[in-house]
Amino acid sequence: MFDEIMAKFAGSPGQQAVVRLLLERGFSVSSEGRVVSGDIEIPNTQIATEVGVDRRVVDSTTDTLLDDDELRPIFQNISAVPSLKDLAPVLDLSVLTVAVGDAEGVGIVARVTTVIADHDVSIRQTISEDPEFTDEPRLSIITDEPLPGDVLTEIRELPFVRKLELE
Repeated sequence: MFDEIMAKFAGSPGQQAVVRLLLERGFSVSSEGRVVSGDIEIPNTQIATEVGVDRRVVDSTTDTLLDDDELRPIFQNISAVPSLKDLAPVLDLSVLTVAVGDAEGVGIVARVTTVIADHDVSIRQTISEDPEFTDEPRLSIITDEPLPGDVLTEIRELPFVRKLELE
């Protein structure tokens, strides 16, 4: 789906940058064409500054999103999910990020979290990036305590795991 969305803006790298930001941050577009997070409006000038385009590029992008029957329901209903990932160091939590070979495979989250749970480690949050909206989706698991080496080894040996990162 991500590639299909970006293809609709193939002629405009600026609009693609705006769309990418909306998807990454979970910002939606109101029926009035304003970029919002919940009920909080984000000025188009701030969006433009963040992605390095003119404010009018943001305006034309939101107009295009609302005019497209496939994109409108996506961008009017997208929302952000609070993440503990960036707070982990402050809250003394651990973060394991798993990169996989085929992110559309079945049971990835279940198998990784089962390994962790089988070792009596409490999981505070899992964040699974959608392969339809991200070029290289990752699974992030936030735990109350650092994962023991044997847990990491067991996860690393799962057939779909390409790479592990600890934070």
